[in-house]
Amino acid sequence: MTQSLTSEITNRKPSPDDFEKPAIPDLTDAIIDDGEPVDNLISEKQQRLLVSSLYSSFNVSEPFLATANVGLFYAANKPPLVPDIMLSLEVTLPEDWSEKKDQSYFTWNFGKSPEIVIEIVSNKVGNELGTKLKDYTQARVGYYVVFDPFYYLGKSNLYIYQLIGVNYQLLSTNWLEGVGLGLIVWEGEFEGKNYQWLRWCDEKGQLLLIGDEKVAIEKQRADEEKQRADQERKRVEYLEEILRSQGINF
Repeated sequence: MTQSLTSEITNRKPSPDDFEKPAIPDLTDAIIDDGEPVDNLISEKQQRLLVSSLYSSFNVSEPFLATANVGLFYAANKPPLVPDIMLSLEVTLPEDWSEKKDQSYFTWNFGKSPEIVIEIVSNKVGNELGTKLKDYTQARVGYYVVFDPFYYLGKSNLYIYQLIGVNYQLLSTNWLEGVGLGLIVWEGEFEGKNYQWLRWCDEKGQLLLIGDEKVAIEKQRADEEKQRADQERKRVEYLEEILRSQGINF
């Protein structure tokens, strides 16, 4: 009887009630908005480009959250990280934003760490490849991306790390397989500024477009269709005129 009972307990799948639930940290003194501005105009535009293109063109079935300069709280006794860009899949925003616990990304509230964070290097003191890399390792972020448009950190302007086990490994590809997104440096114009921008792309290298780009492409298609229709109309009118000149009426 004792052996049977022991075997039954051993083979039973663990239930959530078997584990002690972690205490929710006290957020009374937590600083979720220090009022500091973004680094510079380029960083601000770059952040907006990355976030807006996700909401315009990232077609996934599950909800997601993409943010710029929002605090990432990953441990109760540590200050938050504030990535330039953060992407978390399969999460939804709270209905009520009045409480402090719903105004930043607290991993214990969302139930997971973000899939991607991006840091945009704007000076030589951010230590993006040193202490920040270690901090995001502890935060268990799936992919850590460093975009260095001014080459402050070395000969590369893009570093993509993937969390494998307990450490980050530098990838040799710009494709983030775990989230179905890629990153490329694209030279073009955004909001009147021609620059080398960091852009999301699909597996074929096609850009994830922002809303204005989609509108522009649709307008171009409509204009081309109208032009083809006008050309066809003029061709028909020309043929009709030739037939009429030959006494053929219709």
